[in-house]
Amino acid sequence: MAERIWDQFLTERDKAVFAASGYGARAGFGKRPAFIIVDVNYAFVGDQREPILESIKRWRNSCGEEGFEATDVIADVLHACRAKPIPVIYTTGVRRPDGWDAGSWAWKNSRNHEDVYPPQPTDLDGNAIVPQIAPAPQDIMICKQKPSGFYGTPLAGYLAHMQCDSVIVCGTTTSGCVRATVIDAFSLNYRVSVIEDGCFDRAQASHAINLCDMNAKYADVIPSGEVIDYVQSLPSGLFDGLMPAAPDAAAAQKVA
Repeated sequence: MAERIWDQFLTERDKAVFAASGYGARAGFGKRPAFIIVDVNYAFVGDQREPILESIKRWRNSCGEEGFEATDVIADVLHACRAKPIPVIYTTGVRRPDGWDAGSWAWKNSRNHEDVYPPQPTDLDGNAIVPQIAPAPQDIMICKQKPSGFYGTPLAGYLAHMQCDSVIVCGTTTSGCVRATVIDAFSLNYRVSVIEDGCFDRAQASHAINLCDMNAKYADVIPSGEVIDYVQSLPSGLFDGLMPAAPDAAAAQKVA
């Protein structure tokens, strides 16, 4: 079996337990997927490709160069999804200017107060999706205040409306918002695929072990190439009349 990113962190006992217990079976893709991009914004990627210890001087949640590498991968999957098309859903954070609604986020980070000020030396909005994978007009944006894209948002309702049976998830952080979104999707009985090279985290061990744990119990953790092949194999028109229409298609319908 090919080496997985998490193997270096597992003991021989861990490997034996996974082999004997049956966890990590392949669930398989669904027939009507949505593509969910979790929190790939300036706050987690930064505004330039640089080592994480440099990036976090200005963007305290930045994941550094790994964020840019994963964004390159996400852009390729995004292109395949829009070409088909299948629904593309982004999540990002939202916060009052005074930071009052930070809630429990304020308890575990000594730099939390920085969120109420524009990042320096830029005035970029940390919650804005990075330009390389910027949302198109037909894409769906979910603004959230907690890790999961489902918690306190209309995401589940949108998936039901579009008759989705599965989700493809990528983004950041692997151990936080990605994992929380994956577990909620799993809990709602969606088939879940996680793009291994399209996820990133600030801690290498957290990234690897959370991919391991999701693959064991909640999702299929697979490479982007396999996801692209799957998306390209889907029939066209799966979501006709159900997902938001691209602007040119909407204009054509009005003329007709």
